[in-house]
Amino acid sequence: MQQPKPLKRLCHSLTHGNIWLAALSVMKRRKAYAYALPKQIQRAFGYAPSRLMVYFVLYKLEGEGLISAKFEGRRKYYELTKKGKHALARGKRMLFLLSKKL
Repeated sequence: MQQPKPLKRLCHSLTHGNIWLAALSVMKRRKAYAYALPKQIQRAFGYAPSRLMVYFVLYKLEGEGLISAKFEGRRKYYELTKKGKHALARGKRMLFLLSKKL
């Protein structure tokens, strides 16, 4: 059976529309290499954002101080900051509270 359009839109907005949550969640466990992040998100959450979108999201998260970047050799790795941990916790809490109201 095919999914109704509203359900497809909901799935897209909760996944591709909120890549930042998945990225921060992956970084909560370990530092992340941008090139590998889409596959890590796919393994953890069942969807694979484009690399271009991941790079864009990482740029924004770093600009907001939610993640920090460090070079190890020629690779740039991203880690969650304290501010990022708080943002992730608040995002998870918001989704939990919303789900309880549905």
